[in-house]
Amino acid sequence: MIKSMTGYGRGEGSTCNKKFTLELRAVNHRYNEVVLRLPRSLVPLEDRIRRIISARVARGRIDGYLSLEECGEKTASVKVDKALASAYYKAMKELQESVGIEGKIKLKQLVTLPGVLIVEEPAEDLDLLWPAIQEAAEGAVASLVQMRAFEGEELAKDLLNRVEHLARLNNTIRDRSPVVVEDYRERLQNRLSDFLKDGSLDMERLTGEVVLFAERSNITEETVRLESHLNQVRNCLLTGESVGRKLDFLIQEMNREINTIASKASDLEISRLVVEVKSELEKLREQVQNIE
Repeated sequence: MIKSMTGYGRGEGSTCNKKFTLELRAVNHRYNEVVLRLPRSLVPLEDRIRRIISARVARGRIDGYLSLEECGEKTASVKVDKALASAYYKAMKELQESVGIEGKIKLKQLVTLPGVLIVEEPAEDLDLLWPAIQEAAEGAVASLVQMRAFEGEELAKDLLNRVEHLARLNNTIRDRSPVVVEDYRERLQNRLSDFLKDGSLDMERLTGEVVLFAERSNITEETVRLESHLNQVRNCLLTGESVGRKLDFLIQEMNREINTIASKASDLEISRLVVEVKSELEKLREQVQNIE
């Protein structure tokens, strides 16, 4: 199944009075890039979350944000740095003596100084929290993949329509090719007076000139290769999986073939068709940039 590279996914998980929510947003990117933002205490789990995402997403930039909500009372402990408090007290006494200020140093003055009172959060048991975080991650990825698949299905329909249009244009170019040679023969017969001998045409020379032109302007090989590339694009779109890079390559090859056709075929109608093919290939290329 073809997948778009853009999408959004959200997943949740709860345990130990904690609720975890992971939101994922995906945009176009040439490679697979996962950027996560987590609470500091959960940073050691970042690689595990990234592996879950990368296992389901082959291409695109994924920005993820994991939030933590406390659903119950959170206990914390307060510690006193007695050594630091004593150092503050001693420094304040010395300052009083040096500037001649009298008065008592009160406790409330000390406890407001930086580092005297330390609030310590209880250490998180990451192994205990991981199942809930894993549930949130898997739910978010499943939601993201579902949205990307839906958008990819619509993209595939549009791309297949464009491929069929390109195939019709290619067939028209191929059918026009023999007519180009015949037109050239007629123009040559009507205009090249230097082929005249005693009032008649040198048919051998004329035939040789036409054959030479036919060889130079033969685009059969290019139209056959173009048709082969279009068939490969069809197969990619129908088989699905991660085909964005392969489609990029095939479009480059099709551009190469149509440029060769343009240089070989000196015909106004084929030139017009070539311009239309190039325009359609550019639209195809732009759409392929959205495919995983």
